[in-house]
Amino acid sequence: MLRTNDNAGKTATDTLVRLIYRPSPLGCRRDSSPEGCQIRGPVRGASMNAMTHHQRQFPRLTRLPFARCLALGCAILLSAGALAEDLPSPASPTVPPEQLMTAGQRFENGVGAPQDLDSAIEHYCAAAQQAHAEARYHLGWLYGSGRLGKRDEVLAAAWFQSAAGLGHPRASQQLQSLKAQGLELEPSPPCVLRGQMVARRLADLRPKAEADEAPAARTQDEGPRLRDIGAADIIALVERLAPDYRLDPDLVLAVIETESNFNIAAKSPKNAQGLMQLIPATADRFGVVDVWDPVQNLKGGMAYLRWLLDRFEGNLELALAGYNAGEQAVTQHGGVPPYPETQAYVKRIQRRLGLAAGDRTESNPTFRPSASG
Repeated sequence: MLRTNDNAGKTATDTLVRLIYRPSPLGCRRDSSPEGCQIRGPVRGASMNAMTHHQRQFPRLTRLPFARCLALGCAILLSAGALAEDLPSPASPTVPPEQLMTAGQRFENGVGAPQDLDSAIEHYCAAAQQAHAEARYHLGWLYGSGRLGKRDEVLAAAWFQSAAGLGHPRASQQLQSLKAQGLELEPSPPCVLRGQMVARRLADLRPKAEADEAPAARTQDEGPRLRDIGAADIIALVERLAPDYRLDPDLVLAVIETESNFNIAAKSPKNAQGLMQLIPATADRFGVVDVWDPVQNLKGGMAYLRWLLDRFEGNLELALAGYNAGEQAVTQHGGVPPYPETQAYVKRIQRRLGLAAGDRTESNPTFRPSASG
């Protein structure tokens, strides 16, 4: 049996209730009486002409029997959950891992299915159990990035180690970034849903002396320390980190220049902070502990930008608009919001990337800022 989604059912039920009981914008009331969905009289000043026009244009809707109203509601309810039911069940051993990955991405990003991170985990785990390297790598990223609400570096490192064992090209880099080499990790990491996650740090697994020295150590991913970091260092960091988020470094650099002009201490009147101008809620959402740490800020901003591109199916215009105004504003307006700041923001980055206005897809831009700084 295919897995149903309670959130989809609840949303559809709420929609049905509003459909039957809310006042019509043309001044009629929908009613659940045995006589059917009939107009019962004007509502707060609605004209009879408007009601007569409504009856004339949609006679079947204005006098639809209640049984048919209920059937219509059932159809709405079923259609709302249809997308989720069309996706493969993670419990089926015959589903190819590529299909499970696609389903997981839909649940993770709320595209083509209701957003449900636990369902995404279940599908990724089912693919991982079939020795799918990308599934194991992505689970490591989910557990380690804060995308799920907490960061479990220990579980993330175990999944990265598992992916590296299958030859995943970036898994070893992630293990190096986490300084997980030489640590005893679970060879068969578990699949943990959000409610059972525990925040853990790899530093707790290291000997105390090594853990005390770790903050002063400089790794390849950390690059220069805060006191001497400049634009050239930021460019190098972005070039190193962006592939882990499936982002073009030039796109990230254009966003950084527009957001902060490479100022690691930038702070806006709206409390957006650091290189990629993360507000506290976004920083927390993507696991950024110290927003003034340039590496953490870059990782959090890139994780958010990647999430937006996945959410809007690769539509660069909408992703950039969401980065500036929030994804909810883009959804509410059905496109780039009509805010002058947001529209100017999107156009400015498009110009930096050498893209024409209206170019809506991820691209291979040629913009490169100056390395001086």
